[in-house]
Amino acid sequence: MLVNEVTDILEELAPLAYAEDFDNVGLLVGDTKAEVSGILVTLDTLENVVDEAIENNCNLIVSFHPIIFSGLKKITGKTYVERVVIKAIRNNIAIYSMHTALDNSKDGVNAKICEVLGIESPEILIPQKRTIKKLTTYVPHADAETLKTALFEAGAGNIGNYSHCSFVNEGTGSFQAESDAKPVKGNIGDIHLEKETQIHVTYQKSQEGKVLNALFKNHPYDEVAFEVYSLENTNQHIGMGMIGTLKNPMEELAFLNHIKKTMNASGIRHSTLLAKPVQKIAVLGGSGAFAISAAKAAGADIFISADIKYHQFYEAEDKMVIADIGHYETEQFTKNLLVDYLTKKIPNFAIRLAESKTNPIKYL
Repeated sequence: MLVNEVTDILEELAPLAYAEDFDNVGLLVGDTKAEVSGILVTLDTLENVVDEAIENNCNLIVSFHPIIFSGLKKITGKTYVERVVIKAIRNNIAIYSMHTALDNSKDGVNAKICEVLGIESPEILIPQKRTIKKLTTYVPHADAETLKTALFEAGAGNIGNYSHCSFVNEGTGSFQAESDAKPVKGNIGDIHLEKETQIHVTYQKSQEGKVLNALFKNHPYDEVAFEVYSLENTNQHIGMGMIGTLKNPMEELAFLNHIKKTMNASGIRHSTLLAKPVQKIAVLGGSGAFAISAAKAAGADIFISADIKYHQFYEAEDKMVIADIGHYETEQFTKNLLVDYLTKKIPNFAIRLAESKTNPIKYL
């Protein structure tokens, strides 16, 4: 199996098209065509993780956090980032990062937190915008159904729990084939009128390459007239954070203790307790202060995240409890999720869960 074959499988779970603009995801180090001897899955790629990969004959590291986040102007080994890159290159080890692509996946980081904590029926807390696109094209009547079928097979026409969705208009197209054209309809130099079907389909941004390839491959004209739009509609299956419910309400303190035990948190920083049962829970792995208002608006009783600053705790405004359980703690089970996913997709292949410790924060 090649590196790019493994990363294609990972991108079925978390398409890179859904990563945030500021992020640095994908293959950061290595050759896409290298043969994979083994895969090591980790939260962070540090020097001890690369050493572990070497010891276990794993030449592909699948990491949640990107070791290269901003540009490197020099690679001299003066920083831990440079040392990791040098060691990986010297030992022919590829490094692939998923980060916010997996954050935004409905089966990613936040779904795993919900699973671990027993939060049921989770939904996306902040749906992502501009991830749904619309294709409009024009095709002769006789070819319309064949083209629609090809577009559907490529992933177009899926809306929520519905598939094969489209809208068509009937009309008349006109064109004049110039000297170098190869017209399927009409003759060179003549203005031709053709009864055509206008087809409208939507598709996920991550499917654009497949959809457009299907369009060009199955459209009869040598010059295909088409339009692509990015829609402002939010995507109910892609986005940051999740919100769901506990099967039974719990007292605030009891639930905080449940979080501490279940998530192996060394300490929880939280806002004022409101002396009422909690049942509706919002979660966002990693630095999630930006989602406080969304959690309140969604009616969450508790919002679980990390890296909350002093003044941001005030934003709870006695409407919910904010619980900061630690950055590492919110994301720690992500690597388990990835090992389970890869094991199901490529059984009988060497996939290891990294044992190296990567949490930089210690507690007294």
